[in-house]
Amino acid sequence: MRIAVTGGAGYIGSHTCVELLGADHEVLILDNFANSERDMVAEIAAIAGKPLDTAEVDLDDRAALGRTLEQFAPEAVVHFAGLKAVGEAMEKPLDYYRVNVTGSLNLLDEMTRIGCERLVFSSSATVYGMPEHVPIPETHPLAPTNPYGQTKLMVERIIEDLGRARPAFSGVSLRYFNPVGAHPSGRIGEAPRGVPNNLMPFVADVAAGVRPQLTVYGDDWDTPDGTGVRDYIHVMDLATAHLAAIDLTGEGPGVRAFNVGSGRGYSVMEMIRAFESGSGREVPYTVSGRRPGDVAITLADPSLAERRLNWRATRDLATMCEDVWRWRSGRGG
Repeated sequence: MRIAVTGGAGYIGSHTCVELLGADHEVLILDNFANSERDMVAEIAAIAGKPLDTAEVDLDDRAALGRTLEQFAPEAVVHFAGLKAVGEAMEKPLDYYRVNVTGSLNLLDEMTRIGCERLVFSSSATVYGMPEHVPIPETHPLAPTNPYGQTKLMVERIIEDLGRARPAFSGVSLRYFNPVGAHPSGRIGEAPRGVPNNLMPFVADVAAGVRPQLTVYGDDWDTPDGTGVRDYIHVMDLATAHLAAIDLTGEGPGVRAFNVGSGRGYSVMEMIRAFESGSGREVPYTVSGRRPGDVAITLADPSLAERRLNWRATRDLATMCEDVWRWRSGRGG
């Protein structure tokens, strides 16, 4: 198949492109490189041992987007492109609505115009908001508590409405929990700009000596060791979920949403100890008070994806940490 991948040079997009190429798909990356590096494209091709096309396109530029899609004529689109930092979204909500929602509308408009009826959308577990119970199934109430989560839910709703209006349309929204890890080659991985927003890249920076210590926000949660528990999923497992979702869009029309998580929770302290073991480096930390809005446990119920996508996460925390350290140590400071 010909598959266009928006944001394909980013963290999750790059790993998914490797898997798409490995499955013999023809891939076009559309990326404005605002939050990704151009050299990732060459690394993707090197890992896969296959070429891929790239177009430097911003989804805000509908004319350029339309020309690019028309020329490539994709049979399916995987849509990663967007802004993704919760804290930044609180400070710059209009940017998030413009980029994430308007950009998605432009993409869907142009897909409709050229007759491309298959979409896999990069959504987020933030659409659930504060969990009322764990593990979280897809039937959990959808009540995001920040602009980033709101944009993801808005796009999900738009995709659902498009599916109702277009009988041939087939879409899948994948609600990510906490993607971590890197490609086992060490050639691609997560490379956040500035201070990392997520735990794993921050821990890696501390282990590498780039940052002096990690702050653990609360050690008095109702969890086995008092620190917050999250559902971490290896990015390679997440990449294979996208392949399974693409296959599902070929089975017939309709719009569906799936959790993509491991269903296994790891605490902050478990993460620290596992990373120390995987890297052979100490990870100094200090304990601070809880942050507003944090919860004790966030955990996916991935059983629907296991049944309908025939997919499940297989890589454990040790593998996640080892792969991140291989990637992080290869980059130097």
